[in-house]
Amino acid sequence: MARAATLACLLLSPLAGAASTIGDADLVTESEASGFHRTGRYQEVGRLCQAFAARWPAAVRCFDYGTTPEGRPMHAMALSTSGALDPAAARARKLPVVLIQGGIHAGEIDGKDAGFQVARQLLQGTRARGTLDRLVWLFVPVFNVDGHERFGPWNRPNQRGPEQMGFRATAQNLNLNRDYMKADAPEMQAMLALVEQWDPLLAMDLHVTDGAKFRHDVSVQVEPSHAGDATLQRDGAALRAAVIAQLDRQGSHALPFYPALAQNDNPAAGFADEVYPPRFSHGYFQLRNRLGMLVETHAWLRYPQRVAITGNAIVAVLQQVAAHGAAWRADAAAADQAATALGGQPQVLDWKASDQVRMIDFLGYAYTRTPSDVSGALMTQYDETRPQVWHIPLRETMTPSVTTTAPRAGYLVPAGWASIVEPKLRVHGLQYRRLDAESAQQVQAFRATKIDFAKTSTEGRQRLKLSGAWADEPAQLPAGSLFVPIAQPRARLVVALLDPAAPDSLLQWGLFNAAFERKEYMEGYVAEEVARQMLRDRQVKAQFEQRLKDDPDFAANPRARLEFFARRHPSWDTRYGLYPVLGTDTAPP
Repeated sequence: MARAATLACLLLSPLAGAASTIGDADLVTESEASGFHRTGRYQEVGRLCQAFAARWPAAVRCFDYGTTPEGRPMHAMALSTSGALDPAAARARKLPVVLIQGGIHAGEIDGKDAGFQVARQLLQGTRARGTLDRLVWLFVPVFNVDGHERFGPWNRPNQRGPEQMGFRATAQNLNLNRDYMKADAPEMQAMLALVEQWDPLLAMDLHVTDGAKFRHDVSVQVEPSHAGDATLQRDGAALRAAVIAQLDRQGSHALPFYPALAQNDNPAAGFADEVYPPRFSHGYFQLRNRLGMLVETHAWLRYPQRVAITGNAIVAVLQQVAAHGAAWRADAAAADQAATALGGQPQVLDWKASDQVRMIDFLGYAYTRTPSDVSGALMTQYDETRPQVWHIPLRETMTPSVTTTAPRAGYLVPAGWASIVEPKLRVHGLQYRRLDAESAQQVQAFRATKIDFAKTSTEGRQRLKLSGAWADEPAQLPAGSLFVPIAQPRARLVVALLDPAAPDSLLQWGLFNAAFERKEYMEGYVAEEVARQMLRDRQVKAQFEQRLKDDPDFAANPRARLEFFARRHPSWDTRYGLYPVLGTDTAPP
Protein backbone atom coordinates (compact mmCIF):
# COMPACT_ATOMS: atom_id res chain seq x y z
CA MET A 1 0.00 0.00 0.00
CA ALA A 2 3.02 2.33 0.39
CA ARG A 3 3.39 2.55 -3.40
CA ALA A 4 -0.32 3.38 -3.68
CA ALA A 5 0.01 6.14 -1.09
CA THR A 6 2.94 7.64 -3.00
CA LEU A 7 0.93 7.41 -6.22
CA ALA A 8 -1.93 9.28 -4.58
CA CYS A 9 0.36 12.11 -3.47
CA LEU A 10 1.82 12.44 -6.96
CA LEU A 11 -1.58 12.45 -8.59
CA LEU A 12 -3.10 14.88 -6.13
CA SER A 13 -0.27 17.39 -6.11
CA PRO A 14 -1.53 19.33 -9.19
CA LEU A 15 -4.90 19.70 -7.53
CA ALA A 16 -3.49 20.97 -4.30
CA GLY A 17 -1.29 23.41 -6.19
CA ALA A 18 -4.25 24.74 -8.12
CA ALA A 19 -6.18 25.32 -4.91
CA SER A 20 -3.33 27.36 -3.45
CA THR A 21 -2.96 29.63 -6.46
CA ILE A 22 -6.52 30.53 -7.36
CA GLY A 23 -7.14 32.37 -4.10
CA ASP A 24 -10.84 31.55 -4.25
CA ALA A 25 -12.20 29.14 -1.66
CA ASP A 26 -15.54 29.08 -3.47
CA LEU A 27 -14.04 26.74 -6.07
CA VAL A 28 -12.59 24.23 -3.58
CA THR A 29 -14.50 21.19 -2.38
CA GLU A 30 -14.77 20.34 1.29
CA SER A 31 -13.07 17.09 0.36
CA GLU A 32 -9.98 18.89 -0.87
CA ALA A 33 -10.01 21.38 1.99
CA SER A 34 -10.09 18.52 4.51
CA GLY A 35 -7.21 16.67 2.91
CA PHE A 36 -9.67 14.21 1.39
CA HIS A 37 -10.91 12.99 4.76
CA ARG A 38 -14.47 14.24 4.24
CA THR A 39 -16.95 14.85 1.46
CA GLY A 40 -19.35 17.78 1.49
CA ARG A 41 -23.12 17.64 1.95
CA TYR A 42 -25.33 18.14 -1.09
CA GLN A 43 -25.76 21.89 -0.64
CA GLU A 44 -22.08 22.15 -1.61
CA VAL A 45 -22.96 20.97 -5.15
CA GLY A 46 -25.26 23.91 -5.76
CA ARG A 47 -22.78 26.35 -4.23
CA LEU A 48 -19.88 25.07 -6.30
CA CYS A 49 -21.91 25.01 -9.48
CA GLN A 50 -22.86 28.65 -9.07
CA ALA A 51 -19.30 29.60 -8.19
CA PHE A 52 -17.96 27.93 -11.33
CA ALA A 53 -20.59 29.64 -13.48
CA ALA A 54 -19.79 33.01 -11.91
CA ARG A 55 -16.06 32.59 -12.54
CA TRP A 56 -16.44 31.22 -16.11
CA PRO A 57 -19.84 32.43 -17.36
CA ALA A 58 -18.98 31.75 -21.01
CA ALA A 59 -17.91 28.17 -20.30
CA VAL A 60 -20.17 26.90 -17.49
CA ARG A 61 -23.94 26.74 -17.14
CA CYS A 62 -25.72 25.45 -14.04
CA PHE A 63 -29.26 24.12 -14.21
CA ASP A 64 -31.65 21.75 -12.48
CA TYR A 65 -33.05 18.82 -14.39
CA GLY A 66 -35.44 17.35 -11.82
CA THR A 67 -36.66 17.20 -8.24
CA THR A 68 -36.25 14.22 -5.91
CA PRO A 69 -39.06 12.58 -3.92
CA GLU A 70 -37.84 14.47 -0.84
CA GLY A 71 -38.02 17.76 -2.73
CA ARG A 72 -34.35 18.39 -3.44
CA PRO A 73 -33.21 19.92 -6.75
CA MET A 74 -31.15 17.72 -9.06
CA HIS A 75 -28.20 19.88 -10.17
CA ALA A 76 -26.24 19.54 -13.39
CA MET A 77 -23.44 21.52 -15.06
CA ALA A 78 -22.66 21.99 -18.74
CA LEU A 79 -19.01 22.83 -19.41
CA SER A 80 -17.47 23.80 -22.74
CA THR A 81 -15.06 26.53 -23.77
CA SER A 82 -16.70 26.37 -27.20
CA GLY A 83 -19.63 28.35 -25.81
CA ALA A 84 -22.10 25.52 -26.63
CA LEU A 85 -23.85 25.21 -23.28
CA ASP A 86 -27.25 23.89 -24.30
CA PRO A 87 -28.38 20.90 -26.39
CA ALA A 88 -29.30 22.95 -29.46
CA ALA A 89 -25.91 24.67 -29.55
CA ALA A 90 -24.07 21.36 -29.10
CA ARG A 91 -26.01 19.85 -32.00
CA ALA A 92 -25.55 22.92 -34.20
CA ARG A 93 -21.78 22.81 -33.69
CA LYS A 94 -21.69 18.99 -34.01
CA LEU A 95 -19.86 18.68 -30.70
CA PRO A 96 -19.81 15.35 -28.87
CA VAL A 97 -21.51 15.44 -25.47
CA VAL A 98 -20.02 13.45 -22.58
CA LEU A 99 -22.33 12.73 -19.66
CA ILE A 100 -20.40 12.00 -16.46
CA GLN A 101 -22.49 11.07 -13.44
CA GLY A 102 -21.33 10.62 -9.88
CA GLY A 103 -23.17 9.31 -6.88
CA ILE A 104 -25.71 7.01 -8.49
CA HIS A 105 -24.75 5.03 -5.40
CA ALA A 106 -24.30 7.96 -3.07
CA GLY A 107 -21.87 6.20 -0.74
CA GLU A 108 -19.53 5.76 -3.72
CA ILE A 109 -18.95 9.46 -4.04
CA ASP A 110 -15.47 9.69 -5.58
CA GLY A 111 -16.91 11.05 -8.84
CA LYS A 112 -18.41 14.15 -7.26
CA ASP A 113 -15.20 15.35 -5.64
CA ALA A 114 -12.95 14.29 -8.52
CA GLY A 115 -15.26 15.88 -11.06
CA PHE A 116 -15.21 19.32 -9.48
CA GLN A 117 -11.39 19.22 -9.17
CA VAL A 118 -10.95 18.23 -12.80
CA ALA A 119 -13.46 20.86 -13.94
CA ARG A 120 -11.45 23.56 -12.18
CA GLN A 121 -8.19 22.34 -13.70
CA LEU A 122 -9.58 22.19 -17.23
CA LEU A 123 -11.12 25.64 -16.98
CA GLN A 124 -7.91 27.10 -15.56
CA GLY A 125 -5.92 25.45 -18.35
CA THR A 126 -3.61 23.65 -15.92
CA ARG A 127 -4.53 20.22 -17.25
CA ALA A 128 -5.53 18.82 -20.66
CA ARG A 129 -5.53 22.30 -22.15
CA GLY A 130 -7.99 22.77 -25.03
CA THR A 131 -10.03 19.64 -24.31
CA LEU A 132 -13.20 21.58 -23.52
CA ASP A 133 -12.94 23.41 -26.86
CA ARG A 134 -13.93 20.22 -28.69
CA LEU A 135 -16.73 18.77 -26.60
CA VAL A 136 -19.45 19.49 -24.07
CA TRP A 137 -19.06 17.92 -20.65
CA LEU A 138 -22.43 17.35 -18.99
CA PHE A 139 -21.65 16.78 -15.31
CA VAL A 140 -24.13 15.38 -12.78
CA PRO A 141 -22.12 15.43 -9.53
CA VAL A 142 -24.74 13.48 -7.55
CA PHE A 143 -27.47 11.45 -9.22
CA ASN A 144 -28.94 9.88 -6.06
CA VAL A 145 -29.46 13.14 -4.19
CA ASP A 146 -31.76 11.92 -1.40
CA GLY A 147 -29.48 8.96 -0.78
CA HIS A 148 -26.54 11.37 -0.56
CA GLU A 149 -28.20 13.16 2.33
CA ARG A 150 -28.76 9.93 4.26
CA PHE A 151 -25.33 10.68 5.64
CA GLY A 152 -23.43 8.41 8.00
CA PRO A 153 -20.05 6.83 8.78
CA TRP A 154 -21.09 3.20 8.19
CA ASN A 155 -23.05 3.37 4.94
CA ARG A 156 -20.15 1.65 3.16
CA PRO A 157 -18.64 -0.83 5.63
CA ASN A 158 -16.35 -2.29 2.93
CA GLN A 159 -14.89 1.09 1.99
CA ARG A 160 -12.01 3.21 3.33
CA GLY A 161 -13.20 6.78 3.47
CA PRO A 162 -14.48 9.39 3.40
CA GLU A 163 -15.39 9.80 7.07
CA GLN A 164 -19.11 9.93 6.25
CA MET A 165 -20.97 9.30 3.03
CA GLY A 166 -24.42 8.82 1.59
CA PHE A 167 -26.49 5.66 1.13
CA ARG A 168 -26.78 3.31 -1.85
CA ALA A 169 -30.53 3.58 -2.44
CA THR A 170 -32.93 6.48 -2.91
CA ALA A 171 -35.50 7.78 -0.42
CA GLN A 172 -37.90 5.24 -1.99
CA ASN A 173 -35.26 2.53 -1.39
CA LEU A 174 -34.68 2.03 -5.11
CA ASN A 175 -31.25 1.27 -6.55
CA LEU A 176 -30.93 3.65 -9.49
CA ASN A 177 -28.35 1.43 -11.14
CA ARG A 178 -31.00 -1.25 -11.54
CA ASP A 179 -33.60 1.16 -12.91
CA TYR A 180 -32.48 2.30 -16.36
CA MET A 181 -34.94 0.11 -18.26
CA LYS A 182 -37.96 0.01 -15.97
CA ALA A 183 -37.46 3.69 -15.03
CA ASP A 184 -39.63 3.57 -11.91
CA ALA A 185 -37.75 6.17 -9.87
CA PRO A 186 -38.56 9.86 -10.37
CA GLU A 187 -34.81 10.47 -10.41
CA MET A 188 -34.38 8.04 -13.30
CA GLN A 189 -37.22 9.60 -15.24
CA ALA A 190 -35.50 12.97 -14.83
CA MET A 191 -32.16 11.50 -15.94
CA LEU A 192 -33.63 9.89 -19.05
CA ALA A 193 -35.28 13.21 -19.94
CA LEU A 194 -31.85 14.83 -19.61
CA VAL A 195 -30.36 12.12 -21.82
CA GLU A 196 -33.11 12.63 -24.38
CA GLN A 197 -32.44 16.38 -24.50
CA TRP A 198 -28.65 16.16 -24.80
CA ASP A 199 -28.15 12.79 -26.55
CA PRO A 200 -24.68 12.15 -25.06
CA LEU A 201 -22.26 10.24 -27.24
CA LEU A 202 -20.75 8.71 -24.11
CA ALA A 203 -22.13 8.22 -20.61
CA MET A 204 -19.55 7.62 -17.88
CA ASP A 205 -20.80 6.22 -14.57
CA LEU A 206 -18.44 6.55 -11.57
CA HIS A 207 -18.51 3.89 -8.83
CA VAL A 208 -16.48 2.14 -6.14
CA THR A 209 -16.26 -1.67 -6.01
CA ASP A 210 -17.08 -4.02 -3.20
CA GLY A 211 -15.39 -7.39 -2.99
CA ALA A 212 -12.03 -8.97 -2.32
CA LYS A 213 -8.82 -7.23 -1.28
CA PHE A 214 -6.28 -6.90 -4.07
CA ARG A 215 -3.85 -4.39 -5.58
CA HIS A 216 -5.64 -3.44 -8.80
CA ASP A 217 -7.03 0.03 -8.17
CA VAL A 218 -9.60 0.63 -10.93
CA SER A 219 -11.63 -1.22 -13.53
CA VAL A 220 -12.90 0.21 -16.82
CA GLN A 221 -15.71 -1.41 -18.79
CA VAL A 222 -17.25 -0.13 -22.00
CA GLU A 223 -20.19 -1.22 -24.12
CA PRO A 224 -20.49 -1.60 -27.01
CA SER A 225 -17.38 -3.75 -26.99
CA HIS A 226 -18.95 -7.20 -26.78
CA ALA A 227 -22.55 -6.40 -27.76
CA GLY A 228 -24.38 -3.89 -29.92
CA ASP A 229 -23.47 -2.28 -33.23
CA ALA A 230 -20.33 -3.84 -34.74
CA THR A 231 -18.59 -0.54 -35.58
CA LEU A 232 -19.35 0.89 -32.15
CA GLN A 233 -17.94 -2.28 -30.61
CA ARG A 234 -14.64 -1.42 -32.29
CA ASP A 235 -14.85 2.15 -30.99
CA GLY A 236 -15.75 1.01 -27.48
CA ALA A 237 -12.86 -1.44 -27.34
CA ALA A 238 -10.46 1.26 -28.54
CA LEU A 239 -11.75 3.73 -25.95
CA ARG A 240 -11.39 1.20 -23.13
CA ALA A 241 -7.84 0.26 -24.19
CA ALA A 242 -6.76 3.90 -24.47
CA VAL A 243 -8.16 4.88 -21.07
CA ILE A 244 -6.60 1.85 -19.37
CA ALA A 245 -3.25 2.56 -21.00
CA GLN A 246 -3.31 6.18 -19.82
CA LEU A 247 -4.29 5.17 -16.29
CA ASP A 248 -1.48 2.62 -16.17
CA ARG A 249 1.03 5.22 -17.35
CA GLN A 250 -0.06 7.31 -14.37
CA GLY A 251 0.70 4.50 -11.95
CA SER A 252 -2.56 2.58 -11.82
CA HIS A 253 -3.14 -1.13 -12.30
CA ALA A 254 -6.35 -0.96 -14.31
CA LEU A 255 -8.59 -3.86 -15.27
CA PRO A 256 -10.82 -4.24 -18.36
CA PHE A 257 -13.42 -6.26 -16.42
CA TYR A 258 -15.33 -5.88 -13.16
CA PRO A 259 -13.44 -7.85 -10.49
CA ALA A 260 -16.33 -9.80 -8.99
CA LEU A 261 -15.18 -13.26 -7.97
CA ALA A 262 -16.78 -16.10 -9.89
CA GLN A 263 -17.35 -17.87 -6.57
CA ASN A 264 -18.23 -15.75 -3.58
CA ASP A 265 -15.27 -15.04 -1.30
CA ASN A 266 -12.97 -17.49 -3.10
CA PRO A 267 -10.10 -15.83 -5.02
CA ALA A 268 -8.96 -19.15 -6.47
CA ALA A 269 -12.19 -19.32 -8.51
CA GLY A 270 -11.06 -16.33 -10.58
CA PHE A 271 -13.28 -14.00 -12.55
CA ALA A 272 -15.84 -14.03 -15.35
CA ASP A 273 -16.36 -11.03 -17.59
CA GLU A 274 -19.93 -10.04 -18.35
CA VAL A 275 -22.15 -8.08 -20.70
CA TYR A 276 -24.34 -6.25 -18.25
CA PRO A 277 -28.08 -6.05 -18.94
CA PRO A 278 -29.67 -2.64 -19.49
CA ARG A 279 -30.87 -2.17 -15.93
CA PHE A 280 -27.26 -0.94 -15.50
CA SER A 281 -26.04 2.31 -17.02
CA HIS A 282 -23.33 0.85 -19.26
CA GLY A 283 -25.67 -1.90 -20.40
CA TYR A 284 -28.36 0.62 -21.28
CA PHE A 285 -26.56 3.13 -23.47
CA GLN A 286 -25.35 0.57 -26.01
CA LEU A 287 -29.03 -0.10 -26.82
CA ARG A 288 -29.26 3.57 -27.81
CA ASN A 289 -26.20 3.15 -30.09
CA ARG A 290 -24.11 5.20 -27.71
CA LEU A 291 -21.06 4.41 -25.58
CA GLY A 292 -21.52 3.52 -21.93
CA MET A 293 -18.58 3.32 -19.52
CA LEU A 294 -18.43 1.97 -15.97
CA VAL A 295 -15.45 3.08 -13.87
CA GLU A 296 -14.94 1.43 -10.48
CA THR A 297 -12.16 2.39 -8.12
CA HIS A 298 -11.29 -0.17 -5.48
CA ALA A 299 -13.07 0.20 -2.13
CA TRP A 300 -10.04 -0.73 -0.03
CA LEU A 301 -7.96 2.18 -1.32
CA ARG A 302 -7.98 5.30 0.82
CA TYR A 303 -10.23 8.12 -0.32
CA PRO A 304 -7.41 10.44 -1.54
CA GLN A 305 -6.13 7.72 -3.87
CA ARG A 306 -9.59 6.91 -5.18
CA VAL A 307 -10.41 10.54 -5.91
CA ALA A 308 -7.11 10.98 -7.73
CA ILE A 309 -7.58 7.88 -9.87
CA THR A 310 -11.18 8.85 -10.67
CA GLY A 311 -9.95 12.26 -11.75
CA ASN A 312 -7.37 10.63 -14.00
CA ALA A 313 -10.09 8.50 -15.58
CA ILE A 314 -12.28 11.54 -16.23
CA VAL A 315 -9.43 13.39 -17.93
CA ALA A 316 -8.50 10.34 -20.02
CA VAL A 317 -12.08 9.95 -21.25
CA LEU A 318 -12.48 13.63 -22.09
CA GLN A 319 -9.19 13.61 -24.00
CA GLN A 320 -10.21 10.54 -25.98
CA VAL A 321 -13.55 12.09 -26.91
CA ALA A 322 -11.88 15.35 -27.83
CA ALA A 323 -9.55 13.42 -30.16
CA HIS A 324 -12.01 10.91 -31.64
CA GLY A 325 -15.45 12.29 -30.88
CA ALA A 326 -16.17 13.48 -34.42
CA ALA A 327 -15.48 10.02 -35.86
CA TRP A 328 -17.43 8.30 -33.08
CA ARG A 329 -20.40 10.63 -33.63
CA ALA A 330 -20.41 9.62 -37.29
CA ASP A 331 -20.28 5.95 -36.29
CA ALA A 332 -23.17 6.44 -33.87
CA ALA A 333 -25.24 8.14 -36.57
CA ALA A 334 -24.50 5.24 -38.93
CA ALA A 335 -25.52 2.79 -36.18
CA ASP A 336 -28.80 4.67 -35.78
CA GLN A 337 -29.45 4.31 -39.48
CA ALA A 338 -28.49 0.63 -39.52
CA ALA A 339 -30.79 -0.08 -36.58
CA THR A 340 -33.81 0.98 -38.62
CA ALA A 341 -33.29 -2.17 -40.73
CA LEU A 342 -33.19 -4.71 -37.87
CA GLY A 343 -36.75 -5.96 -38.49
CA GLY A 344 -36.80 -9.71 -39.09
CA GLN A 345 -33.17 -10.06 -37.96
CA PRO A 346 -31.82 -12.17 -35.06
CA GLN A 347 -31.15 -10.17 -31.91
CA VAL A 348 -29.10 -11.22 -28.88
CA LEU A 349 -30.98 -10.37 -25.70
CA ASP A 350 -28.52 -11.68 -23.13
CA TRP A 351 -24.97 -12.99 -22.93
CA LYS A 352 -22.88 -15.25 -20.75
CA ALA A 353 -19.19 -16.00 -20.41
CA SER A 354 -18.25 -19.21 -22.18
CA ASP A 355 -16.39 -22.05 -20.49
CA GLN A 356 -13.22 -20.99 -22.30
CA VAL A 357 -10.64 -20.01 -19.68
CA ARG A 358 -7.48 -17.93 -19.82
CA MET A 359 -5.13 -17.99 -16.85
CA ILE A 360 -4.04 -14.53 -15.71
CA ASP A 361 -1.58 -13.08 -13.22
CA PHE A 362 -3.62 -10.96 -10.82
CA LEU A 363 -2.14 -8.57 -8.27
CA GLY A 364 -3.50 -9.74 -4.94
CA TYR A 365 -2.40 -10.38 -1.37
CA ALA A 366 -1.63 -13.55 0.52
CA TYR A 367 -4.76 -15.00 2.05
CA THR A 368 -6.05 -17.94 4.03
CA ARG A 369 -9.42 -19.68 3.98
CA THR A 370 -10.33 -21.34 7.26
CA PRO A 371 -13.59 -22.45 8.89
CA SER A 372 -15.32 -19.70 10.83
CA ASP A 373 -16.72 -20.36 14.31
CA VAL A 374 -19.09 -17.43 13.72
CA SER A 375 -20.72 -18.20 10.38
CA GLY A 376 -19.76 -21.83 10.03
CA ALA A 377 -18.53 -21.12 6.49
CA LEU A 378 -15.03 -20.80 5.11
CA MET A 379 -13.65 -17.38 6.06
CA THR A 380 -11.17 -15.53 3.83
CA GLN A 381 -8.53 -13.39 5.53
CA TYR A 382 -6.18 -11.18 3.52
CA ASP A 383 -2.70 -10.12 4.63
CA GLU A 384 -2.01 -6.67 3.13
CA THR A 385 1.61 -6.83 4.27
CA ARG A 386 2.27 -9.70 1.83
CA PRO A 387 1.66 -8.83 -1.82
CA GLN A 388 1.09 -11.89 -3.93
CA VAL A 389 0.42 -12.66 -7.58
CA TRP A 390 -2.62 -14.89 -8.00
CA HIS A 391 -2.56 -17.26 -10.99
CA ILE A 392 -6.29 -17.57 -11.56
CA PRO A 393 -8.78 -18.25 -14.37
CA LEU A 394 -10.59 -15.56 -16.33
CA ARG A 395 -13.59 -16.36 -18.52
CA GLU A 396 -13.78 -13.46 -20.94
CA THR A 397 -15.29 -14.87 -24.16
CA MET A 398 -18.93 -13.87 -24.45
CA THR A 399 -21.54 -16.12 -26.07
CA PRO A 400 -25.25 -15.41 -26.63
CA SER A 401 -27.47 -16.99 -23.96
CA VAL A 402 -30.86 -15.61 -25.08
CA THR A 403 -31.76 -14.71 -28.65
CA THR A 404 -34.90 -13.69 -30.51
CA THR A 405 -35.95 -12.51 -33.93
CA ALA A 406 -37.21 -8.95 -34.17
CA PRO A 407 -40.65 -8.65 -35.80
CA ARG A 408 -40.43 -7.31 -39.33
CA ALA A 409 -42.66 -4.30 -38.75
CA GLY A 410 -42.88 -3.86 -35.00
CA TYR A 411 -44.95 -4.51 -31.90
CA LEU A 412 -48.64 -3.95 -31.18
CA VAL A 413 -49.91 -3.17 -27.69
CA PRO A 414 -53.68 -3.67 -27.31
CA ALA A 415 -55.53 -0.62 -26.01
CA GLY A 416 -56.19 -2.19 -22.62
CA TRP A 417 -52.46 -2.26 -21.89
CA ALA A 418 -51.48 0.99 -23.60
CA SER A 419 -51.58 3.02 -20.40
CA ILE A 420 -48.91 0.75 -18.89
CA VAL A 421 -46.59 0.67 -21.89
CA GLU A 422 -46.93 4.21 -23.27
CA PRO A 423 -45.20 6.01 -20.35
CA LYS A 424 -42.20 3.69 -20.70
CA LEU A 425 -41.99 4.33 -24.44
CA ARG A 426 -42.08 8.07 -23.80
CA VAL A 427 -39.44 8.06 -21.08
CA HIS A 428 -37.04 6.18 -23.37
CA GLY A 429 -37.74 8.49 -26.30
CA LEU A 430 -39.10 5.68 -28.51
CA GLN A 431 -41.27 6.24 -31.55
CA TYR A 432 -44.83 4.88 -31.53
CA ARG A 433 -48.33 5.83 -32.62
CA ARG A 434 -51.89 5.13 -31.55
CA LEU A 435 -54.30 3.38 -33.89
CA ASP A 436 -57.14 5.71 -34.81
CA ALA A 437 -59.51 2.89 -35.72
CA GLU A 438 -60.05 -0.77 -34.98
CA SER A 439 -57.68 -3.02 -36.91
CA ALA A 440 -57.89 -6.71 -37.76
CA GLN A 441 -54.65 -8.36 -38.83
CA GLN A 442 -52.44 -11.40 -38.60
CA VAL A 443 -49.91 -11.13 -35.76
CA GLN A 444 -47.34 -13.14 -33.85
CA ALA A 445 -48.59 -13.95 -30.37
CA PHE A 446 -46.57 -15.35 -27.46
CA ARG A 447 -48.46 -17.84 -25.33
CA ALA A 448 -46.93 -19.07 -22.09
CA THR A 449 -46.61 -22.77 -21.35
CA LYS A 450 -44.97 -22.08 -17.98
CA ILE A 451 -45.49 -19.04 -15.75
CA ASP A 452 -42.83 -18.47 -13.09
CA PHE A 453 -43.43 -15.63 -10.63
CA ALA A 454 -40.45 -14.72 -8.45
CA LYS A 455 -40.86 -15.68 -4.82
CA THR A 456 -39.44 -12.41 -3.54
CA SER A 457 -39.61 -8.75 -4.51
CA THR A 458 -36.78 -7.10 -6.46
CA GLU A 459 -36.56 -3.31 -6.58
CA GLY A 460 -40.19 -3.08 -5.52
CA ARG A 461 -41.45 -5.46 -8.24
CA GLN A 462 -42.25 -9.14 -8.51
CA ARG A 463 -40.27 -10.37 -11.47
CA LEU A 464 -41.74 -12.86 -13.93
CA LYS A 465 -40.32 -15.35 -16.41
CA LEU A 466 -42.24 -17.27 -19.06
CA SER A 467 -41.64 -20.34 -21.14
CA GLY A 468 -43.57 -20.50 -24.37
CA ALA A 469 -43.40 -19.68 -28.05
CA TRP A 470 -44.48 -17.20 -30.68
CA ALA A 471 -47.10 -18.36 -33.21
CA ASP A 472 -49.17 -16.72 -35.93
CA GLU A 473 -52.72 -15.76 -34.91
CA PRO A 474 -55.43 -13.39 -36.07
CA ALA A 475 -56.03 -10.42 -33.77
CA GLN A 476 -58.65 -7.70 -33.44
CA LEU A 477 -57.03 -4.53 -32.11
CA PRO A 478 -59.25 -1.78 -30.74
CA ALA A 479 -58.75 1.88 -31.52
CA GLY A 480 -56.22 3.32 -29.08
CA SER A 481 -53.87 0.36 -29.41
CA LEU A 482 -50.19 1.22 -29.89
CA PHE A 483 -47.91 0.41 -32.80
CA VAL A 484 -44.18 0.53 -32.00
CA PRO A 485 -42.14 0.31 -35.22
CA ILE A 486 -38.84 -1.52 -35.44
CA ALA A 487 -37.73 0.91 -38.14
CA GLN A 488 -36.33 3.50 -35.73
CA PRO A 489 -32.83 4.33 -34.50
CA ARG A 490 -33.38 2.71 -31.09
CA ALA A 491 -34.69 -0.58 -32.47
CA ARG A 492 -32.42 -2.53 -30.09
CA LEU A 493 -33.97 -0.74 -27.14
CA VAL A 494 -37.47 -1.48 -28.46
CA VAL A 495 -36.73 -5.22 -28.64
CA ALA A 496 -35.03 -5.26 -25.22
CA LEU A 497 -38.06 -3.53 -23.71
CA LEU A 498 -40.84 -5.54 -25.36
CA ASP A 499 -39.56 -9.05 -26.10
CA PRO A 500 -40.64 -11.24 -23.17
CA ALA A 501 -37.34 -13.16 -23.14
CA ALA A 502 -35.22 -10.04 -22.60
CA PRO A 503 -33.83 -9.93 -19.03
CA ASP A 504 -34.94 -6.35 -18.41
CA SER A 505 -38.10 -6.35 -20.49
CA LEU A 506 -41.24 -4.79 -19.10
CA LEU A 507 -42.62 -8.31 -18.76
CA GLN A 508 -39.72 -9.62 -16.69
CA TRP A 509 -39.93 -6.57 -14.43
CA GLY A 510 -43.53 -7.51 -13.63
CA LEU A 511 -45.50 -4.85 -15.50
CA PHE A 512 -47.75 -7.49 -17.09
CA ASN A 513 -48.21 -9.80 -14.11
CA ALA A 514 -51.98 -9.40 -14.10
CA ALA A 515 -52.15 -10.94 -17.57
CA PHE A 516 -50.82 -14.18 -16.12
CA GLU A 517 -53.17 -14.45 -13.16
CA ARG A 518 -56.13 -16.75 -13.71
CA LYS A 519 -59.41 -14.94 -12.98
CA GLU A 520 -62.19 -17.46 -13.64
CA TYR A 521 -62.61 -21.01 -12.35
CA MET A 522 -65.05 -23.91 -12.31
CA GLU A 523 -66.14 -25.21 -8.94
CA GLY A 524 -64.91 -28.75 -8.41
CA TYR A 525 -68.30 -30.40 -8.74
CA VAL A 526 -68.94 -28.48 -12.00
CA ALA A 527 -65.52 -29.46 -13.36
CA GLU A 528 -66.24 -33.11 -12.55
CA GLU A 529 -69.50 -32.98 -14.51
CA VAL A 530 -67.83 -31.21 -17.44
CA ALA A 531 -64.98 -33.74 -17.47
CA ARG A 532 -67.36 -36.69 -17.61
CA GLN A 533 -69.24 -35.12 -20.51
CA MET A 534 -65.98 -34.43 -22.38
CA LEU A 535 -64.75 -37.98 -21.86
CA ARG A 536 -67.50 -39.09 -24.22
CA ASP A 537 -65.27 -37.68 -26.96
CA ARG A 538 -62.96 -40.56 -27.90
CA GLN A 539 -60.09 -38.25 -28.85
CA VAL A 540 -60.22 -36.35 -25.56
CA LYS A 541 -60.49 -39.64 -23.66
CA ALA A 542 -57.45 -41.05 -25.44
CA GLN A 543 -55.40 -37.91 -24.75
CA PHE A 544 -56.38 -37.97 -21.08
CA GLU A 545 -55.49 -41.62 -20.62
CA GLN A 546 -52.17 -41.17 -22.40
CA ARG A 547 -51.32 -38.24 -20.16
CA LEU A 548 -52.13 -40.30 -17.08
CA LYS A 549 -49.81 -43.00 -18.35
CA ASP A 550 -46.92 -40.74 -19.34
CA ASP A 551 -46.96 -38.16 -16.54
CA PRO A 552 -46.99 -39.50 -12.95
CA ASP A 553 -47.07 -35.99 -11.47
CA PHE A 554 -50.13 -35.17 -13.53
CA ALA A 555 -51.79 -38.43 -12.56
CA ALA A 556 -51.24 -37.65 -8.86
CA ASN A 557 -52.54 -34.08 -9.06
CA PRO A 558 -56.37 -33.80 -8.89
CA ARG A 559 -56.29 -30.10 -9.77
CA ALA A 560 -54.14 -30.67 -12.85
CA ARG A 561 -56.41 -33.48 -13.99
CA LEU A 562 -59.49 -31.26 -13.84
CA GLU A 563 -57.63 -28.40 -15.53
CA PHE A 564 -56.89 -30.76 -18.44
CA PHE A 565 -60.60 -30.61 -19.23
CA ALA A 566 -61.09 -26.97 -18.28
CA ARG A 567 -58.51 -25.89 -20.87
CA ARG A 568 -60.45 -27.72 -23.57
CA HIS A 569 -63.83 -26.33 -22.55
CA PRO A 570 -65.43 -23.30 -24.30
CA SER A 571 -65.41 -21.43 -20.95
CA TRP A 572 -61.60 -21.35 -20.86
CA ASP A 573 -60.17 -17.80 -20.92
CA THR A 574 -58.22 -17.67 -24.18
CA ARG A 575 -56.34 -14.59 -22.98
CA TYR A 576 -54.88 -16.39 -19.96
CA GLY A 577 -51.15 -16.83 -20.58
CA LEU A 578 -51.23 -14.56 -23.64
CA TYR A 579 -48.48 -11.96 -23.55
CA PRO A 580 -50.28 -8.66 -24.19
CA VAL A 581 -47.73 -7.40 -26.70
CA LEU A 582 -47.94 -8.77 -30.23
CA GLY A 583 -45.43 -8.88 -33.06
CA THR A 584 -46.38 -7.92 -36.58
CA ASP A 585 -44.78 -8.18 -39.99
CA THR A 586 -47.10 -5.53 -41.41
CA ALA A 587 -47.60 -2.02 -40.09
CA PRO A 588 -51.26 -1.34 -39.29
CA PRO A 589 -53.10 1.33 -41.30
